[in-house]
Amino acid sequence: MSSSPGLSVPKLPDAIAATLERRILEGVFRPGDKLPAERELAVDLGVSRPSLREAMQKLAARGWLRRRQGGGTFVTDALQAAFVDPWREMLAAAPNLREDLLEFRRLLAAQTAEWAAGRRVEADMTLLSETLARLQAALETDGAEEEIETLAACERAFHQAIADAAHNALAAHLTATLLHFLADDLRLNLAELQAVPRAFALIAAQQQAVFFAIRDGQPAAARLAAEAHIDFIHASLAQSLRSTARREAATRRLHARDALSSFPSI
Repeated sequence: MSSSPGLSVPKLPDAIAATLERRILEGVFRPGDKLPAERELAVDLGVSRPSLREAMQKLAARGWLRRRQGGGTFVTDALQAAFVDPWREMLAAAPNLREDLLEFRRLLAAQTAEWAAGRRVEADMTLLSETLARLQAALETDGAEEEIETLAACERAFHQAIADAAHNALAAHLTATLLHFLADDLRLNLAELQAVPRAFALIAAQQQAVFFAIRDGQPAAARLAAEAHIDFIHASLAQSLRSTARREAATRRLHARDALSSFPSI
């Protein structure tokens, strides 16, 4: 049967490339991930290896994939780098933009939580439950540097799982990009929060509230819980910074007094 006039049937490698591209956009394959072996991926997609190879070459030419000699094929960070690199330079030149960034993070976290509560499916809840369990365990840290690193990774994974459950490709990728961009800040913030009484216990309760609202299909409650968590983080960090500033000021005064008292009286 001939195709309809004016309609062109995409070539098989183009169709395969579109399928792989969609999986990258959906977060099935994330930046840095190694794709399955060629034979395995061809079977999964139900295509021949030569057609798959041509499709992967097309995506590599577009900057989506990168082949490492003898090491396999990996998803690039092209989507993140296009956003992160220029903003990193601008933040270094204009630190006041950081407040705008944090404000946007609050907006995005609240919106993805609201969408997730109305759109999540069973598979989403499985991933959310697993990432929450790892986060709750990590929040019991005693503060060692490697434990803070693990905690930060668990925090990012939980927020990403929420964004994925929102089933909005742009929101999911913006969340991934923002979490990548803020990775150092998140790690430092969690280390700072150790000085705030019961901070980690409160964070655990807040993340549970977000999870329960999503699980129970309550979009408004999910939004409010997400906003409350971000607001708590910001307020607690501000309190911690004020306490640190007071301690440093008092220490400087003490050192200045001691230095003055060491001089002989005239």
